[in-house]
Amino acid sequence: MSNARVFVLGAGRAGRSLARALGQSGAVDVVGVHGRHPVAPDERLPDEMLPSVGPLGATLGTADTVLVTVRDAQLPAALVELASAPLAPGAVVLHASGGSDPAELAPLRAAGHAAGTFHPLVAMADPAQGAERLRRGDAWIGVDGDPDAIARARVLADALGARVLEIPAGRKAAYHAAAVIASNFPVVLLAVAEQVLRQAGLDPAASRQALHALLRGAVDNVRNVPPQDALTGPVVRGDDATIVRHLEALARAPDVLEVYAALTRAALAIAALHGTDPERLQAIVAALDAVRDAGAPRAPDGVLPGSAPGATARRSRDRTPSPLAEG
Repeated sequence: MSNARVFVLGAGRAGRSLARALGQSGAVDVVGVHGRHPVAPDERLPDEMLPSVGPLGATLGTADTVLVTVRDAQLPAALVELASAPLAPGAVVLHASGGSDPAELAPLRAAGHAAGTFHPLVAMADPAQGAERLRRGDAWIGVDGDPDAIARARVLADALGARVLEIPAGRKAAYHAAAVIASNFPVVLLAVAEQVLRQAGLDPAASRQALHALLRGAVDNVRNVPPQDALTGPVVRGDDATIVRHLEALARAPDVLEVYAALTRAALAIAALHGTDPERLQAIVAALDAVRDAGAPRAPDGVLPGSAPGATARRSRDRTPSPLAEG
């Protein structure tokens, strides 16, 4: 069986990562990479196929697969350009957008080109690292589209040693939202946690290392068991007193408080599956509701936001006030 012949349209991080990984597989011939701008000399990788610029190159017509890896905002224009380009008869057009179902695929389909999605569920921060992650054996590729396009996507995934996640028709936005939650939001959460520790007076460099180790441990926990068995911390313990103290400490950081409260609410359902005492979970709900109903003001000393006047939060009298709560 002859190798697939792939032309990559888009020479950003994703396009260069895919071109490098597919070329290294030995099962795919990358016949061209095309971008809007040349790669800077100091960004070129050893043995990298340098992208062409300007008009689409002649090798486009020799490809049995065109992989479009431009950004979502540029995807419609790229597909319009492809529709008027000299593609090989029956060439399959795959795009790497996880969240877009572009209408501009219709003219390509009408011209006899099966079309669909080839979306790597891989963080590709740079082409060298991205190619390595694509080929290390644990990558997944989201695919959808015409039957012939899905079949071709599977061929490319097999070449990478990756597995395929088929996206049901009409559910791409939900699929992509899940991917964003899993890939992008841990980075956001680390940044938020670093901010909390920095404002609490901890050493930034040491804090980052400690939080990274903590995140790795959480990922290891959930790798082989369901979330209700992997979750640790005050929610799954039903420890509303600790959560009250957290809410107080974050009262002067409303954006962080909002993140903490939203994720605590999400954790309640997981804790319920774990079998945490429902009464303890309801106490956590009450604490969260009190903060929400009060509009997240700064907690007066010893008083939970939203509680009745004179009510005291459950905390130790000799607790050192949080630097966040005290400004």
